[in-house]
Amino acid sequence: MRVLVIKTSSMGDVIHTLPALTDAARALPGLRVDWVVEEAFADLAGRHPAVERVLPCALRRWRRHPLRARRSGEWGRFKNALREHHYDAVIDAQGLIKSAFLTRLARGPKFGLDKTSAREPLSARVLDHPLAVPRGGHAVSRVRQLFAQALGYAAPEDDPDYGLVRTRDPHSLLDGSADLVFFHGTTWPTKHYPEAFWRALAEQAEQAGHRVHLPWGNEQERVRAERIARGLPAVTVLPRLTLTELTDRLMRWDAFLAVDTGLAHLAAAAGLPGLALYGPTDPRLTGVWGPRAHSFAAEFPCAPCLQEKCTYRGSLGRGVEPPCFSSLKPHRVWQRLIEVAGA
Repeated sequence: MRVLVIKTSSMGDVIHTLPALTDAARALPGLRVDWVVEEAFADLAGRHPAVERVLPCALRRWRRHPLRARRSGEWGRFKNALREHHYDAVIDAQGLIKSAFLTRLARGPKFGLDKTSAREPLSARVLDHPLAVPRGGHAVSRVRQLFAQALGYAAPEDDPDYGLVRTRDPHSLLDGSADLVFFHGTTWPTKHYPEAFWRALAEQAEQAGHRVHLPWGNEQERVRAERIARGLPAVTVLPRLTLTELTDRLMRWDAFLAVDTGLAHLAAAAGLPGLALYGPTDPRLTGVWGPRAHSFAAEFPCAPCLQEKCTYRGSLGRGVEPPCFSSLKPHRVWQRLIEVAGA
């Protein structure tokens, strides 16, 4: 059986699709999967053993420069590759207009989320088999249910297996020196864990004899990482890494701390024990889900608010920005990390 998966981005969405591929490969021996994904995530998609061919696309870039994409032949080559095979099933695992556009071009019966289940209901119009997957569940579970319905097997209820193979098991934080990674960068201002708290956690890790690695993706994150690491010999600001390089390192590190970011999901998928810290966002919908990865949610009157800008005007959490993270002080986070990564 040959299947085409359309799930182009973002990083978290791509990672959330990996367990569904594991389910399908176990249920359907001999399954062959091609995957259309944004070029930035092509290496990640190709790491799953069920994926035979990755079709990198560049929708974001092509939409900005459509004439250039056509004149260069890049769009034509991609479209030809997309239509090279007639698939037994084409699965739009995203439910967006952009994914529907690509799904429509592919050859084979088309499956995906129906108009009540998709984030953008119009995407269901291109489908031959729109499927109902209840909203409100975790993203990983929803994709697993979608694949099960589309390919005709019972959706497993066990913990997700992302199909990423580690070279060794993570070391316990109680067994001496370990390598930790702190993912301190994110998008919304309200999702940022206070910098002073990151510094306190870095100091705690160094005092316990561990090494801390601080990746960054832009200049603002690099400068923040340097402030967190200043004067701490065991805390290293990494050079700028590609996603491939970072994934390789994650397969060797021992634990993680993160805010709500795609890299937290990558760490969980890589089998690292650790915590993702949630303030305004809801871990019930997009929390990390891995063998030893846990979401740690703020306990605050308005959390989760799902707001990019904080509107809280109460007296709780004064001196902490955003105030919801006042319920996740560094000592509490460190204690919880030891519980999940000290086994």
